[in-house]
Amino acid sequence: MQITEAHINLKIEEWLSPFFDENTKREIERLQQNNSENLKESFYKDLEFGTGGMRGVMGVGTNRINKYTLGKSTQGLSNFLLQEFPDQQPKAVIAYDCRNNSDTLAQIVADVFSANGIKVYLFTSLRPTPELSFAVKELGCHCGIVLTASHNPPEYNGYKVYWQDGGQLVPPQDAQIIQEINSLKYADIKFHPNTELIQKIDQEIDSIFIEKSVENGSFVATQQAKDNTTIVFTSLHGTSITAVPETLKKAGYKNVHIVKEQEQPDGNFPTVKSPNPEEPEALAMAMELAQKVNADIVIGTDPDCDRLGIAVRNNKGELQLLNGNQTMIVMTWFLLKHYTKTKELQGNEFIASTIVSTPMMKNLAEAYQVEYKEVLTGFKWIAKLIKDHPENYFIGGGEESFGYMVGDFVRDKDAVTSTLLACEIVAHTKSSGSSFYNELLALYATHGLYKESLVSLVKKGIEGAKEIKQTMHELRNNPPITITDEKIVLIEDYQTSIAKNTLDHTEKTIDLPKSNVLIFYTESGCKIAARPSGTEPKIKFYISVQESLNDINDYSDIEQKLKTKIKDIKKALRID
Repeated sequence: MQITEAHINLKIEEWLSPFFDENTKREIERLQQNNSENLKESFYKDLEFGTGGMRGVMGVGTNRINKYTLGKSTQGLSNFLLQEFPDQQPKAVIAYDCRNNSDTLAQIVADVFSANGIKVYLFTSLRPTPELSFAVKELGCHCGIVLTASHNPPEYNGYKVYWQDGGQLVPPQDAQIIQEINSLKYADIKFHPNTELIQKIDQEIDSIFIEKSVENGSFVATQQAKDNTTIVFTSLHGTSITAVPETLKKAGYKNVHIVKEQEQPDGNFPTVKSPNPEEPEALAMAMELAQKVNADIVIGTDPDCDRLGIAVRNNKGELQLLNGNQTMIVMTWFLLKHYTKTKELQGNEFIASTIVSTPMMKNLAEAYQVEYKEVLTGFKWIAKLIKDHPENYFIGGGEESFGYMVGDFVRDKDAVTSTLLACEIVAHTKSSGSSFYNELLALYATHGLYKESLVSLVKKGIEGAKEIKQTMHELRNNPPITITDEKIVLIEDYQTSIAKNTLDHTEKTIDLPKSNVLIFYTESGCKIAARPSGTEPKIKFYISVQESLNDINDYSDIEQKLKTKIKDIKKALRID
């Protein structure tokens, strides 16, 4: 729909009506006088549910996170719950992270639920996102909400919805709830709570969650191996400080050094440019501490504790940061090896990853004779796989963006259990005369050396959204024929659900939900994916290249060759 000044002005007029509070109206009037462009950005569209729920900048307006946009979403969700479960009293559990205003917004969400007759369990203070997923099932709730914007900048907050199985909203419930939300007016929101329906919870869930995390993340490391493992951990000012140290302690790890400067939860994230473990700079303080204490592993988690970044010792004894694909590969191999060794494989197991992650996951599945399932970006789709295939056993899986899930006691990426698993791998391999890094190289030698790179181009605001849309339009309608003199042999368009072979001009249907993603494959096996982010104003390009590695001693040379190839691809696509 064409966005016009008249359309925006109508929205602004509504927000100046008596229903909206005086603070909101004063802020709108201030923007009218001093920052008309910001005002336009605040109202030109409505916030939408993306890959990880609803995320946006905090402030007044339909395109901002505030009591009214979250209130409307919660009112629509309440209406849906009451329609879907007419003979029950629906129950919801709410958690929030370290973000500015998260506690206030969580209380508003609780108030709206209770005003609609819905029983609410509200955590008394910040908690990790995976604990919220766990609590949905543990408390027998119909849904769960977590207030978080993951690793976005400090001005952001967000709203993620979980369903009865502990996984995030997926079809058909997502579309039905969105339709209900869109049918409402802001004046339909019930803000006046029934306080008798709001129950505060905390340690009674914490203790069970940590116990289950230890149970699911502990494997073969002996106590002696744990005693000989030195860990540096940083919560990057986030929620993981409430769960990870205690989980490691209960699992038997004593030599855990916490980065004190980043220990205190703080939504302003004062010591980092970005609280994103994908960014090397975010782990700089942890790496510095690790050198002082001679740590075997460095671990940092994002603000809501669903993703982790790690560094381990390489063959030169230096700490080396790993990317999400590398961590996922070693974790999955370790789980597969464990289940094979203990003869627990029954032939119905599977691992999972996403369409933009490393193709090496499929190689692992074939080697261990388990099924490999691939889904769209976002762990909600992996959770849906588990829900839709109860006859199959989920061993583990992850995605390139540093998320991993061990088993299915939590139905979302989980940095608590994954942190423990990473430590188990380090402890076990070290005690066996190997290392986390050595096992990664051995996997490359067996399955091929895969090298990946991610380019994220930030495109903010109205013009940025137009630019992202135009880029995808051009790639879709005028796709490249070659990249770095290599022919494109296959184009997968997840928006049209068509995979087109450019050599014989045949087409196949892609059996996944529609999504605005394009993937190009070259004749040598290079894979280039383009995808607008569902949570940030970015367009992302995922590049994967590979080559055989017959001798580990050749690793450095072949890795450099692949780095050069990635650089050439970026240059060809003009994204370098």
